Amino acid sequence: MLAAFVTRTDADDPLSALQVAERPAPDVPEGWARVRLKAASLNHHDLWSLRGVGLPDERLPMILGCDGAGLDDDGNEVIVHAVISDPDWKGDETLDPRRSLLSELHQGALADEVIVPKSNLVPKPAGLSWEEAACLPTAWLTAYRMLFTQGQVLPGQTILVQGAGGGVATALIALGRAAGVRVWATSRDEGKRTRAVQLGADRAFESGARLPERVDAVMETVGAATWSHSVKSLKSGGAIVICGATSGAAPKNAELNRIFFLQLRVLGSTMGTREELGRLANFLLTSGVRPRIDTVLPLERAREGFEKLASGDVVGKVVFTR
Repeated sequence: MLAAFVTRTDADDPLSALQVAERPAPDVPEGWARVRLKAASLNHHDLWSLRGVGLPDERLPMILGCDGAGLDDDGNEVIVHAVISDPDWKGDETLDPRRSLLSELHQGALADEVIVPKSNLVPKPAGLSWEEAACLPTAWLTAYRMLFTQGQVLPGQTILVQGAGGGVATALIALGRAAGVRVWATSRDEGKRTRAVQLGADRAFESGARLPERVDAVMETVGAATWSHSVKSLKSGGAIVICGATSGAAPKNAELNRIFFLQLRVLGSTMGTREELGRLANFLLTSGVRPRIDTVLPLERAREGFEKLASGDVVGKVVFTR
């Protein structure tokens, strides 16, 4: 079968480690299911994998890709949930210390076929295209959990989304707006601020700018560079929900005095559960919101998609089809 995979990693030139070629079709263990993929989307996680981050040499070769949608062996249209927990784990799989994502321990979704535990299959609503469904399992699911599970954001509240150019931030803006939330966003880049408003943000500000008023919650993906601004932007009792730290994990000023005096809440958030992925897909149907797709390419041209993502020249998702 055709696949995009890595047999050696390269921290300095990650795209040189990418291969698009034939790989053996996978066997299907008991309790697992085969999905013949119709579409799969690209994430920055795939670029990090090419660099060797979270992917040691002993796990190679590895097919890349966390996100996909396709047909199981019974012909059901399904979305692949990317979080794979230990077989003995019960409850919220994002809390399993032994959990992994597709393409970390198990072969990924940038291929003709992928195998996952049967419990990782989520029905695809007929109203979503294959390309739209393939965008949901990582960035959009992360945003959904941040907003509604961890942040418990309600209609009529105001949130701040830091770093408006990223995939999770884009999903946060669209989902928040659809849920009746007033969304403000920040970016250093004027073009990204403009696009944030086009995507549904009520207002967009330069990074670090003083806001017209304090907000109920901050969605934080940037980390050290925006941390102080995030804390200072919150109302008393407000919450920061953090899912990443692309600018670094150690802010110069943690603002601990402000956090305890104003009784602020700091909440970590990682991916989401299978049930949340199902609710997300149904929310898109009822709200009319759809993932923004930048580029659709056949899997044979996967290198072009990786190059585009690596350059930063994307607004929305890069999707490969079969």
